[in-house]
Amino acid sequence: MNPSLWWQQLALVMAGGALGAAGRFWIGGYLLRQIGSGFPWGTLAVNLFGSFAAGYVAIWLEGRGQAALYWRAFLIVGVIGGLTTYSALMLECLLFARSQRTSMMLGYLAITLFAGLALVWLGARTAAWLRPWP
Repeated sequence: MNPSLWWQQLALVMAGGALGAAGRFWIGGYLLRQIGSGFPWGTLAVNLFGSFAAGYVAIWLEGRGQAALYWRAFLIVGVIGGLTTYSALMLECLLFARSQRTSMMLGYLAITLFAGLALVWLGARTAAWLRPWP
């Protein structure tokens, strides 16, 4: 790989990651204020939205040539990677387990995994449906 291309992609990943992390912070805080702290709604919301967005963007970028490398770095690895958070999901599950809320932990995992899988598929199907034909 061309070193210049690698550095350009890295800069895009870093910029996108900053935007995604800021979005996660804002969404998490907003949902905490609106719904309360009984359940990690912010993490669930960003992970589910990120699942849809990742599927959509991956298909949307197909066949877009060299520019797709830059968009993928910025949007998927950067923005969506910074927005979604597997580590926070796992930490919240640990906290549920330690506070004897195993059923809530299992429900949270099930919703995140099954809805995330459904939404990544839906995002990909939506992008394929909306993509203009050549």
